[in-house]
Amino acid sequence: MRIVFMGTPDFAVPSLQALHEAGHNIVGVFTQPDRPAGRGGKITASPVKLLAQKLELPVYQPASIKDPASLELIKQLAPECIVVVAYGQILPRAILEYPPFGCVNVHASLLPAYRGAAPIHWAVINGESKTGVTTMLMDEGLDTGDILLAKEVAIDGNATTGDIHDQLMLIGAELLLDTLQGLKEGKLKGTPQPADFSYAPILQREDERLDWSWEAAKIHNRIRGLSPWPGAFTTFRGEEVKIWQSELVEEDVFPELLPGEISLERNKRFIVGTGKGKLKINTVQPAGKRKMSALDFYNGRKIAAGERFL
Repeated sequence: MRIVFMGTPDFAVPSLQALHEAGHNIVGVFTQPDRPAGRGGKITASPVKLLAQKLELPVYQPASIKDPASLELIKQLAPECIVVVAYGQILPRAILEYPPFGCVNVHASLLPAYRGAAPIHWAVINGESKTGVTTMLMDEGLDTGDILLAKEVAIDGNATTGDIHDQLMLIGAELLLDTLQGLKEGKLKGTPQPADFSYAPILQREDERLDWSWEAAKIHNRIRGLSPWPGAFTTFRGEEVKIWQSELVEEDVFPELLPGEISLERNKRFIVGTGKGKLKINTVQPAGKRKMSALDFYNGRKIAAGERFL
């Protein structure tokens, strides 16, 4: 099939690779403009651009896909289908309606659950036991198009957003190929989404702050849901500390701890009190420092009895 591909981050890379390996005619790759990245602010190309260049595919980086010039470019490329995987821009109606097979989106949730920008993060944060990938025919709404195919995956109780992301980007690539095959053969029709839906909005700074009055399971889900990016944080002695890895404590053999209160158990387990239950902290990162074990943090700060995360 003659395809224009639109995508930007790592999540989109396997889909582009799969299309290429399957022999689809990729006539253009649209990705976000190069942007500053990292501490040095070095101008960096997107992962999709890097792969497209490696595959010697033509790359286009319009500042706005809504610019009339973008539509003219699409018309010149004459795709049968536009594939969109985490592109980062909203397509106007004129582009959505142009290709004969429509615009197919790979979305990292089981729609209509978790429409929006951060579906994996919020599924993990909310303690879901499953999520998945959906392909859909795009319309002008926010992830509201007709569902084509979907595949479910389980979320383990200690899985991070990074773990699920890496699973779903591979599953999404496979599902995309099946979707395009079904559309080409005329065997696949879109199904309207059910009325009940939920959103996965862009993460805000306050979403990253831990509240130790929450129960232990909620805090644990927040920590793993924000790993490896952007990271859940708390404060200790007025300093921001990111918490990267935790475990629920099943047994309750410790003294009562106030929310946020820190205790080092005899076998060197770093335990923190919560609104309900206790949490074992494994990996932390003080501001401006490298990641370290919670035990190294405890010893380095010489934490006294009764001190707390706030």
